[in-house]
Amino acid sequence: MPSIAKRGGSPISPAPKNLPEALAGSDGDSTPQKRKLRSHASAAAAALREGGAVDPAAKRVSPRRCLNQSPNTPPKRIEKAVADKPSKLKKSPAKGLPDSLVADSKWNPRDPQQMSAAKEALHVSTLPPSVSCRENEQKMIVDFCKGCIEHGKAGSLYICGCPGTGKSLSMEKVKALVLHWTQEAGLQQPEVLALNCTSLSSTSEIFSKILSKYQLPKMTNNRTSALQQLQKLYSEKQQSRKMMLIIADELDYLITKDRAVLHDLFMLTTFPFSKCILVGIANAIDLADRFLPRLQSLNCKPTIVTFRAYSPYQIVRILQERLKVLPHPVFQPHALELCARKVAAASGDMRKALCICRGAIDMLEAELQESTRSTYLSMHDEDKGQQAVTMPEFSKLQEIDAVRIDHMVLALSRTFRSPVVDTIQILPQHQQIILCSAVKLFRGRQKDTTVGELHKSYLDVCKSTHIPAAGFLEFSSMCRVLNDQGLLKLGQSREDKLRRIALKVDEADITFALQGVRFFRNCLQ
Repeated sequence: MPSIAKRGGSPISPAPKNLPEALAGSDGDSTPQKRKLRSHASAAAAALREGGAVDPAAKRVSPRRCLNQSPNTPPKRIEKAVADKPSKLKKSPAKGLPDSLVADSKWNPRDPQQMSAAKEALHVSTLPPSVSCRENEQKMIVDFCKGCIEHGKAGSLYICGCPGTGKSLSMEKVKALVLHWTQEAGLQQPEVLALNCTSLSSTSEIFSKILSKYQLPKMTNNRTSALQQLQKLYSEKQQSRKMMLIIADELDYLITKDRAVLHDLFMLTTFPFSKCILVGIANAIDLADRFLPRLQSLNCKPTIVTFRAYSPYQIVRILQERLKVLPHPVFQPHALELCARKVAAASGDMRKALCICRGAIDMLEAELQESTRSTYLSMHDEDKGQQAVTMPEFSKLQEIDAVRIDHMVLALSRTFRSPVVDTIQILPQHQQIILCSAVKLFRGRQKDTTVGELHKSYLDVCKSTHIPAAGFLEFSSMCRVLNDQGLLKLGQSREDKLRRIALKVDEADITFALQGVRFFRNCLQ
């Protein structure tokens, strides 16, 4: 009687005893295997007929169970399959993150809270986490203060630089570093007096501020000034007196007619028992040059540390570090680079760069509001009776997710715009043509000409553009109007045609003001 094949057995031949563990069962026990695909079973049988073992990695694994096999699958088999078969990334890697991080992974400019956070990070009053690009200057100031404290001697330092170059911000960092260093070194911490000279009611009040830090008993003789008391104090030897770090910001406000206050302030460091470290900060770079000869003759010449204007690379770096506190990118890289290059070429003022970036965010916000309003009106247009907004327009609205380079261009133009540009743009057309004619006439040639020569150039421009030209009398009166507005400079002569005329404004301002109109753009080419 023919034998009936057992359930789960091979249709070709009974399973040999030396069957590999991977085919005998899920992990070698008597648990029956699940039914395999035909192609899979045929490949396994062919391998057995040839006398070889079946490689588990070569077996077809269902893509639905590439990692998560049945609970009885041996770990080695899973590791082998994963090692031999390249693993695919998950489609949604953000699923394993907290909801807060997933929500903030992309900046949404339509969210008022995120817009407010971006503006706050770029505000001038917001202290950055670190003062970048001023490490060398900070080291020089810290080393100077350390030397004075270690030797117990007074000294003076003058910090100069253009506005917005990080002078005051660096001094806040230096003050913290000096106090931390004295604490670690086991030295007596100095008294710190930080003041802004613009807040003083009078220039001599700075001596009263310094004297109040010593908490001396009130003098019975009111005729003795605060300066005289300080001079007497620094002339007497006292062992218990602490060192005093005086940080005087906006030092140029102390300049008087005789400049006595500034000289007396620096002379406080020359007394034999003086223990004050004077650090003066001012925007005037030539202040030291004007006062150095006098201070040098008084034996109180300060050490000078110059803060140079920021370079484009430094401005981009500082902006990026400020934006690091946000969990999402706000600006396109080219937009930040454009802002940095323009500011570095103009002044290198970091405060101006921050204001421009905030203005670019305002440009994006205004564009979003306008786009949202126009889209809403198009979708609810009752006259058309249907939705007028198309999907590409809606997708374009959704793609506005960062400050682009065109937003930065608008913010830059508003910041660096000259009042002359506004004046030129509101002039009548013929007066604008006169300015164009003057630019073409003076380009690469003489600086001035006669009214008659300028009138010929004006006629040529009008003829080439098919615009009726004004007569000479009207042209002469328009030149007088431009002279009254400060755009042209007219000389004196008996005849109007012989009067000398020249541009009183920069040619670049005229070109910038009129380049938005194709007519004038063609004229100026």
